Amino acid sequence: MFDSETALQEIRTRGYTLLPDFLGGGRLDRVRAVLARELGAYRGRNNFEGQATERVYTLVARDPVFREIIEDGRVMALCDTFLEPNYLLTGSLAICIHPGETPQPWHNDDAFYPIPRPRPMVSLSTIVAVDDFTAENGCTEVIPASHLWSDAEIGGDYRDGDRESDPDFAARMADRSVPVEMPAGTCVVFAGNLLHRGGANRSPAPRRAFSIQYCQPWARTQENYFLAVPPEQAAAMSPRIQSLLGYSIHRPFMGHVAGRHPLKTLSPGASMADPC
Repeated sequence: MFDSETALQEIRTRGYTLLPDFLGGGRLDRVRAVLARELGAYRGRNNFEGQATERVYTLVARDPVFREIIEDGRVMALCDTFLEPNYLLTGSLAICIHPGETPQPWHNDDAFYPIPRPRPMVSLSTIVAVDDFTAENGCTEVIPASHLWSDAEIGGDYRDGDRESDPDFAARMADRSVPVEMPAGTCVVFAGNLLHRGGANRSPAPRRAFSIQYCQPWARTQENYFLAVPPEQAAAMSPRIQSLLGYSIHRPFMGHVAGRHPLKTLSPGASMADPC
């Protein structure tokens, strides 16, 4: 049973919460089938992405099961609390960490918004376990309550591109980090300014997961869904998904298309010359 008050309080205080049995109703099997089809073509390009890690982006366009998950009522309730109305989908990707992968550098998902810390989150992230998450196979690791830290408490500019520039940073975080071990089908929801990383995979098998991320309506999204999702495909999606993709207006007029509501561009035969 989803307890929204407990989940909200855990995110506020420690920066993350777990949603057990998140992928019910056969969704876990459906997700595994899609990832079996989609994974296998792309490996990371640097230390941050992981040389032994695969990623598949734009899950929202790849199968209806991901659209169902993106607008799951439990996550929407959390977004409704922490983000402003008309919040957006900023990322939808699958991640497969293969044996031998090293730990990611510590990071937070909304680090590219140059707003001094401490500050409210600009995004809210989820990671869903497709395989059991263990300390051995590279489960997500978090630094509890680090979403409340200032820039000074973190240590200033601790990263240089895809590597930690502070050689003592990982050592200082070692006794603070917590492995998020969880069964397949569980979802961890966390503040976008929480320090976390993918762990090292010391097991003999890959570890699969996917991440759905949401951001404030005034923030630039990581994925450009207007180009990544064909308009004819977006036109067939639910009103909630269309809004999350950016076919919405953040008052007073952020997101308009030549003075028109962006939803009008999805109508058959739409023309920019049409009146508002």
